[in-house]
Amino acid sequence: MKGSAGWGLTALRLCLGVFFLLMGIGKLGWFASSDALRGQLSGWAESAPAISRAYLQTVAIPGVEVFARLVPLGEIATGVAFLLGAYTRLAATLGLLMILNFHFASGIIFTYGYLTNGYGLPVIGGLLALALGGASLPLSVKR
Repeated sequence: MKGSAGWGLTALRLCLGVFFLLMGIGKLGWFASSDALRGQLSGWAESAPAISRAYLQTVAIPGVEVFARLVPLGEIATGVAFLLGAYTRLAATLGLLMILNFHFASGIIFTYGYLTNGYGLPVIGGLLALALGGASLPLSVKR
């Protein structure tokens, strides 16, 4: 993509790359122990809407050992892909699914606060923009 739209999406890609990379690095401790994630999920289950609570109790909490490794790995891989400009559309799609999963599990996606949360619509919108238009951006390894 050429022109200012391409450069705008490149700036978005790089900013989200730093965001995902640092989010993943912050969770590296989950490889050694899934206790932090288990605590977070259990806390969400106490106050989440019924649909999120059912998901947490049947999928997320029983799979916490696996998710504690997949989440940081997925966030770091998404961040690196964005920073390199490699497989941007795929990384954005997977990142979008990952973020929506967390937002659904926490129940925040069902609240008004989601619309004003910096982790909500801005991240979802940015990922959606890259999933749809992130091919062949400037400063990409894979053009």
